[in-house]
Amino acid sequence: MPPAPRRRGAARTEELLQATLDLAAEVGYAGLSIEAIGRRAGVGKHTIYRRWPSMAALLLDALSSVWTSDLDYNDTGDVRADLREQFLLSSHVLSSPPIGPAYRALIAEAQGDPSLRAAIHERFLATVEQSTLNRITQAQRAGELTPDVNLEFAAEVLCGTLYYRHLLTTRPVGESAVDGLLDMFMAAYGQPQFPAGNGR
Repeated sequence: MPPAPRRRGAARTEELLQATLDLAAEVGYAGLSIEAIGRRAGVGKHTIYRRWPSMAALLLDALSSVWTSDLDYNDTGDVRADLREQFLLSSHVLSSPPIGPAYRALIAEAQGDPSLRAAIHERFLATVEQSTLNRITQAQRAGELTPDVNLEFAAEVLCGTLYYRHLLTTRPVGESAVDGLLDMFMAAYGQPQFPAGNGR
């Protein structure tokens, strides 16, 4: 039987990104190495270094490859219900492979690497915060939330609470935690005609 054809270009890159995610889920960041990823993908380390200058850069691209539009907000006309749906989905994604282990590994590495920390913020956290801000601003314009209030900090608190629980505590991020967070948000910003429990 002739040898399998060598994979090149985009196909090879996709294979290396998947191998990185698989290993991150199995062994965590401490167990990752360019050599181990190369062995998993069946290539030499020089093939990987031609594409990425470091392990962190490779892991960042691997995470980007699976951070999809599935995390975009729906707009049903009920901001609490839409926030609740998205937060529960995000919580599942952040606690499950492949995103969960890869993201935790990147956050750990970024503590000693300011440029990586900036890249994570730009490519992930700022995107999540902005999509949340867009959704609650739209609700504000629709009359669901208090008018003439800057909601930027509220969006940061909403997202930050979930990421804090996932990354720095052992507390679960389930329905009760999400509902408690949204109850506080709606109590602070909701209009009387849209009660805090409207989206349950």
